[in-house]
Amino acid sequence: IPKLLEKVDVVLLESVDGRIHLEEAREIFKSGKPVFIDKPVAGTLPEVIAIFEQARQHDVKIFSSSSTRFGTKISTLNQDAALGDLMGATTWGPCSYQSGTPDLFFYAIHGVEALFTIMGTGCETVSRVKGPVHDQVTGTWSEGRLGVYRGIVRGKADFGATAYGSEGVVHVTESPSYEKLCRQIGLFFRTGVPPVSEAETLEIFAFMEAADESVRQGGKPIAVAEVLAKARAEAVKLLNP
Repeated sequence: IPKLLEKVDVVLLESVDGRIHLEEAREIFKSGKPVFIDKPVAGTLPEVIAIFEQARQHDVKIFSSSSTRFGTKISTLNQDAALGDLMGATTWGPCSYQSGTPDLFFYAIHGVEALFTIMGTGCETVSRVKGPVHDQVTGTWSEGRLGVYRGIVRGKADFGATAYGSEGVVHVTESPSYEKLCRQIGLFFRTGVPPVSEAETLEIFAFMEAADESVRQGGKPIAVAEVLAKARAEAVKLLNP
């Protein structure tokens, strides 16, 4: 990494295994060069928080996102005039797991990112039912609005979403486009302005961590704020070993 940093203006951290991202990021951030981190940001929520904090300490601009966020249909779904006021949404997509990280970090993140693209931030609690065919995670937003991610573990697995509004229901299917993500990465490198905020990214990962905790507690709703608070305390230990 140090040798490569001498040859580049910007960095794309593309290691498939998020568990090594914190170690790699520590080397990269010393250069002060802007960084895109491919999903997942890291292997645990505390490590995600530590990466953002270390980037801040080195005054490095970073962002991370799934390509699903930038799909033409998904990115504009919550603005569809046919909906009226957005009342809730469901997204779905292929769901596979990687041993050693929270279940949703590896591939379900694509559908979860789409859910937050539609619903926005502000998820309060998360509950989950994990089955051999489908893996369903339900988030509760303000005023009782529900955002649901349905992971397709077995069977036909397309990407799509349904938004529920005060005036209508809108259904879309859309495969992720890595090209659209790359265009956003290029724009970020030129402007230094991330298209997805740190706060939203942290909430997405807290949602996924809370989903695992819900399974551990038999499907009980888990408060996202509590998951974040616990992870922030653990992140301090990573920053100050």
